[in-house]
Amino acid sequence: MRKGDAMLDEVATGTMITQTSDSLYTQLVKTAGERLSSGTSGSLGEIRKQALERFKATGFPTVKNEDWKYTNVQPLVNRAYALEAEELSGGAAWEKARIPELDAHRVVLVNGQYSSELSSVEAIAGLQVMPIEQAFERLCFAKYFTAFADKTDNPFVALNTASFTSGLFIEVGKNTQLQKPIHVIHVAASASPLFSQPRNLYVMGAFAEAEIIESFVTDDAAERSLSSHVTEIMVRENAKLQHYYLQVAGEQSSYINHTEVHQEKHSLYNNYNCSFPGAAFVRNNINVRLGDSEVESHLYGIALTADNQLVDNHTIVDHMKPHCESYEWYKNITQDTSTAVFNGKIFVRLDAQKTNAFQQNNNMLIGEKSAVYTKPQLEIFADDVKCSHGCTIGQFDNEALFYLRSRGISEAQARVLLIHAFAFDVTSRFANDTVRQYVEHLVEEGLQ
Repeated sequence: MRKGDAMLDEVATGTMITQTSDSLYTQLVKTAGERLSSGTSGSLGEIRKQALERFKATGFPTVKNEDWKYTNVQPLVNRAYALEAEELSGGAAWEKARIPELDAHRVVLVNGQYSSELSSVEAIAGLQVMPIEQAFERLCFAKYFTAFADKTDNPFVALNTASFTSGLFIEVGKNTQLQKPIHVIHVAASASPLFSQPRNLYVMGAFAEAEIIESFVTDDAAERSLSSHVTEIMVRENAKLQHYYLQVAGEQSSYINHTEVHQEKHSLYNNYNCSFPGAAFVRNNINVRLGDSEVESHLYGIALTADNQLVDNHTIVDHMKPHCESYEWYKNITQDTSTAVFNGKIFVRLDAQKTNAFQQNNNMLIGEKSAVYTKPQLEIFADDVKCSHGCTIGQFDNEALFYLRSRGISEAQARVLLIHAFAFDVTSRFANDTVRQYVEHLVEEGLQ
């Protein structure tokens, strides 16, 4: 890999944080090794060591890897970064994520670090929200941490497991039904270029119900950053989770997100994944494992891209047991010279009889130099199933635009109406009307 700029060693709270003049790969491996040798022990220490060895064996992915064919991370990882934030306050930046009229518990993480000063979570029986480093001794942490995500072949997951130092733990206890959403706000606010690796674990107890809304924003004064988030979600029997990703970060921010969901019997998991003009590079891996019978899951996505932005959504829906249902619908709208990627895989295992699975990807290219790469996939090993998938790619409908303009509607208004109509199939399925209205407003704002 290309050599980065020389950076200095620094000492923080007695721990040596080494930043070498070599590549980010070498810098990360060396720093993770030093942290492991300086005190991490027990089962967590062993998990970290094994993860570091897996990452060292693979390194960062290249475009020769089929799953990264259209998403080249090399220009990102060949840059120089600090591994500790030279932190800005982040105090005003979280306001960018405010959703009008949304009454929610607020959790703010600045560069992955939980901010108790900026957060506002009411004390509720059955709800636990804390920095992930405070959850290491909890029984459900030991039970679910790395239980599923680290079985994937994503090198960023292995790297995150080996070297994360911050993140969020949420547990919604058995029979707990939250009356307000939890709004998790991720703020990028470093005064120097930063590579961060937050780790999140969300556990939904049996018969629990909750909404988690995650927003990504950037402080105006922040330097460029690359954030590699790993989120593991356990949805226990009869639990229900509505989960939103709202990507509204600034152009100096780049994200590689991996979400691993495991569902038990009679559970429901819905994911609503929305990206808008801003962040230069966004890669979302969302893997949902339907690990028991009578499980239901829905994945909805809207990506509105602009300028030279790249947004790549890779999904896996894995039907492992019989009598399960999944529904997936992603829509991309590309402007200027931006690029959108969709790769969706549905697996139906041999034991997963009576599966009902649907997948659809629709794309609208507005920019003449924009691009879309789409690859819907089905792998079916059972014989009594109902599965379908498909995709469409088209340009803006000039005839429809002319029709609206001929009836006195301005060109700008007509474009907004047509884009809203295109996105409606997805936004109309949002469980939270306040979030739906907010997203529809962001679609309108993001059109150029």
